[in-house]
Amino acid sequence: MQENYIITINGTMEQDGESDSVKLMTRGSFIRKNNNFFISYNETEATGYKGCVTTVKVENGGGKVSMLRFGPAPSQLIIEKGKRHVCHYETGTGALDLGIAADEIDMKLHDEGGRVKFSYLLDVDTQSVSRNIVDITVKPAN
Repeated sequence: MQENYIITINGTMEQDGESDSVKLMTRGSFIRKNNNFFISYNETEATGYKGCVTTVKVENGGGKVSMLRFGPAPSQLIIEKGKRHVCHYETGTGALDLGIAADEIDMKLHDEGGRVKFSYLLDVDTQSVSRNIVDITVKPAN
């Protein structure tokens, strides 16, 4: 994988009236293929998923985002406007089936990079767990 882009990910989890945020800045790849955008980066020890590769696929003009993690702790989260998906998520200590319902997807990606921001409600057995906001920017590494 060519790591010729700077990828910045800001994540916020809102739960029980409180919020917790995390920021990750890393090098990775960014390509457009068949009108879909792919943002990929290697996970590190800091994220707890060393040895994994995460790919964020943005498709349908920004109507659907898939977060796919490959490697020792694979997972798949599908965030799609107007639909609730049940997704498999490997935590490293066990697997969960999570309900994911998008409440916002804002995509401003183009061939040189850009930004995608999305939020979704997370549930386990239809019991609400949290609202999560992910804001990803992609810039060429010069």
